[in-house]
Amino acid sequence: MATLKEGDLAPEIVSKDQDGKHISLADFKGKTVVLYFYPKDDTPGCTAEACDFRDNYQGLIAKGIEVLGVSTDDEKSHQKFITKHSLPFILLADTDQKIVNDYGVWAEKNMYGKKYMGTVRSTFIIDGEGKIAHIIKKVDTKNATQQVLDLINN
Repeated sequence: MATLKEGDLAPEIVSKDQDGKHISLADFKGKTVVLYFYPKDDTPGCTAEACDFRDNYQGLIAKGIEVLGVSTDDEKSHQKFITKHSLPFILLADTDQKIVNDYGVWAEKNMYGKKYMGTVRSTFIIDGEGKIAHIIKKVDTKNATQQVLDLINN
């Protein structure tokens, strides 16, 4: 699995959203896409990150920026997460781990000495041509939007 870097063409995504609708990265051609990967619906860090994007969503849309969240949770879990926190953006269900593998964010993790495979929290900013403009590997869950805007505005 090759490691993606800024300037690379973003791997294509074809997945179902929280409503079972097929979504493709190509659907967003011409727009900047914030593609953020998070470990699990409705956990503290993931909720903080999602709510930060929610609270700043209208400002992002006004700048032509779309937000797509990706986790390995299923559609039903995404629906509950969206409803509970009034999330206005699409969450993709990557239950077969294809997207997390394509983007190189499925890796061994370690919690309390227990090793397991999981999603490494990461954000990819994809430009209107489908190229990776920026990669955020150390996501500040409470200030995720500002991290994105700092990169886009520079």
